[in-house]
Amino acid sequence: MRRERRTYTPEFKLQLVKLYENGKSRTDIVKEYDITPSALDRWIKNQKETGSFKAEDNRSTEENELLQLRKEVKQLRMENDIFKASSADHGTKIEVVQKNADRYSVSAMCKVLQLSRNTYYYHLRKKDDHEKQAAKADLEARIFNIFQQSRNNYGTRKIKKELTKQGLIVSKRRIGRVMKTLGLSSNYTVAYYKPQKKRSNEAVVANVLNREFSQNQKLSVLVSDLTYVRVGKKWHYVCLFVDLFNREIVGASAGPNKDAALVYKALSTIKGNLSDVQLFHTDRGSEFDNQLMAEATETFGIERSLSAKGCPYDNAVAEATYKSFKIEFVYQMTFHSLEQLDLELWDYVNWFNNIRIHQTLGYLTPAEFKQQPL
Repeated sequence: MRRERRTYTPEFKLQLVKLYENGKSRTDIVKEYDITPSALDRWIKNQKETGSFKAEDNRSTEENELLQLRKEVKQLRMENDIFKASSADHGTKIEVVQKNADRYSVSAMCKVLQLSRNTYYYHLRKKDDHEKQAAKADLEARIFNIFQQSRNNYGTRKIKKELTKQGLIVSKRRIGRVMKTLGLSSNYTVAYYKPQKKRSNEAVVANVLNREFSQNQKLSVLVSDLTYVRVGKKWHYVCLFVDLFNREIVGASAGPNKDAALVYKALSTIKGNLSDVQLFHTDRGSEFDNQLMAEATETFGIERSLSAKGCPYDNAVAEATYKSFKIEFVYQMTFHSLEQLDLELWDYVNWFNNIRIHQTLGYLTPAEFKQQPL
């Protein structure tokens, strides 16, 4: 095992030499103070011959001459390397010094090139400031682009994850400062009115899902809910189906009526064999508890599950999806027709599934999460 290099003060070295001179064995000193035998021998010799532990005081004449020759050779090499730049302009001289700073002394190079050290360091600081400003501008541009691509929805946490994907490690606090400077404010920071829900039905259907929101098979468990959207001067409604496997919106519909037909329309947009769906969970809205949906679920062998009365936490994933849907989409748009709502809705669903990262999915999109090996 390689011994870690340590440094010792002259006082420490002298004390060990005195221990040796006063009868303590060389073996015990080496063992007790964890030093090498050669180091102790060298200290004893230095104390006896020169009384100093400094390397320069214990070199022979030949060794001093050799060190001086090496120093002169290095000086000649340096002068030879940078001689061609001695008559160049300041910019070239500064560049030469900077390129050779790891090989030669800056002071010596400046002397050979007849360049003031103050001039060199001034330009170096100026260059550093320019690079810092360029890096700052680049970071601001990246944060602005990420924020825009998120449709003004991402906060510092998700922007930090996107920057990490780009190879930049930036703190949330710094991202927050940049967002404040650029005047960027997430849609989630705005308070919205939350209406009271109507009374639930009394259907005798168990909560089979029982808040098991993590599923390991795609399209096996779906959850759903509805929300209202203002279209012109009238209320319309949107129904979404969410796959618990990867939080993907697999079905959607919009219409003027909050009824079973709207739910069935959303069900019909799901791509895939509905017989693969094992469980369908919703709240106790009457639009989910009717003959039309009962026939569909029975035909495809889909088991029903309902949240407990007055308990939105039993359908938490659907509730969370609708919160995002309203903040990111509904509250940011003005709809003049059902056709516009339908077009914009599917554009949002495409963005939600393929571009928007989800904290629950380890900051992957639903599409990326689905592509991972099981």
